Amino acid sequence: MNVLELIKTRKDSGKKTLALLIDPDKYREEDFLQLKNLACFEAVDILLVGGSLIVGAYFSQTVQSLKLHCPGLPLVIFPGSNMHLDASADGILFLSLISGRNPDLLIGQHVVVAPILKKSQLEILPTGYMLIEGGKQTTVSYISNTTPIPADKPEIAACTAMAGEMLGLQMIYADAGSGAQVPITSKMVQFIRRAIQVPLWIGGGIRTPQKALELYKAGADVLVLGNIGEENRVTLEAILAQKKKLVE
Repeated sequence: MNVLELIKTRKDSGKKTLALLIDPDKYREEDFLQLKNLACFEAVDILLVGGSLIVGAYFSQTVQSLKLHCPGLPLVIFPGSNMHLDASADGILFLSLISGRNPDLLIGQHVVVAPILKKSQLEILPTGYMLIEGGKQTTVSYISNTTPIPADKPEIAACTAMAGEMLGLQMIYADAGSGAQVPITSKMVQFIRRAIQVPLWIGGGIRTPQKALELYKAGADVLVLGNIGEENRVTLEAILAQKKKLVE
């Protein structure tokens, strides 16, 4: 089963999905192995590798290490640019930044990298990416030179997601950004969920099991956890345990 089929099958059966985002600049094999040994780690369904800005030369090493230690988990690239590629991953989020008006991130970089992806064995996951205001300027908003959708304008987010689905994008990813002070509201998730049928990803600023559960109930199909795994292992474990209960 490919990654998109997995996500859609889980969505159709009412199962929630959790993705753990790994930043190659912060990846430490020994720390990850400790996390992998937690009983609740089985609540992780997808590993994402990437970020808006990667300054080190550890992208491929991180992908290969994760593939070695988690051969049963889909490993998907979350690219910050068309340079973030590794053919040994299972798939790549082919992100079109539909919330912004930067043509380079709407289609420009995609044109450059398309011939390379065509020759690879990576599963291409066409995804509409929407930046949502998260209480402060994040790396992704700065690097992308785009203005996030205001947090109190769920109707804009819903219409943007709707347009992305109509364009043929297979998933929608709404993100408050790495290190967001405020996560996306349940109200916004509800608005987006009612507007689209494709799987909905939500990320940025999710720091408590209660918030994770709230967003799942509001209509998120996939939650993405990033910084919390680096900052607070206990909290991450609690969120994973909460998600595990939803499956049982």
